[in-house]
Amino acid sequence: MLNITHALGLLLHPKQEWNKISQEKNEIPGLLMGYVLILALIGPAAGYYGTTTSGWQIGSREAVKLTTQSAMTLSVLYYLAVVTSVIGLGLMVRWMCKTYGGNTSLNRCIALSAYVSTPIFLVGIVELFPILWINLVIGLFALAHAVYLLYSGVPIMMNISEDKGFLMSSSMLAIGMVALVTLLALTALLWGSGFQPNFTN
Repeated sequence: MLNITHALGLLLHPKQEWNKISQEKNEIPGLLMGYVLILALIGPAAGYYGTTTSGWQIGSREAVKLTTQSAMTLSVLYYLAVVTSVIGLGLMVRWMCKTYGGNTSLNRCIALSAYVSTPIFLVGIVELFPILWINLVIGLFALAHAVYLLYSGVPIMMNISEDKGFLMSSSMLAIGMVALVTLLALTALLWGSGFQPNFTN
């Protein structure tokens, strides 16, 4: 069952919510089925609707829409990328815990990754109306809050000092940025190789 209270708590009072989360078992199957797999649908579903109905519009140009088949393919890939990223971040957290002496329980590492991603999950709703500048501004706020959740959550979830938590969070953020740039480069290569989306006339 979706625990929406954690999502709201992480938005309104993060540190108190992290303390609650740290006291739970955070079993991976329940966390994935009841939180990640559900919230990760928001962005792809909203993106599919937005790109096939209203379309992207930049300035006074005519809106550009995707074909339903192309939008569906991109939405499925988007969904898989989000879920894979959450799991990958959790595994990275576990690997880094060995360096910083934190709690290396896989359950807690995946939980940290899943709950840090909450703002990114929720901001996907703006893709219902894909207006570039609005999505960019709101997306930056969501990203900033996710970074705050990372820095506030690592010491609590990993049972390490604030200083070690800051260093670990900074290292994770740097690796995350490298992964993002790599993903963007890979996307550009795929588009250049003939895997670009199909637009309606």
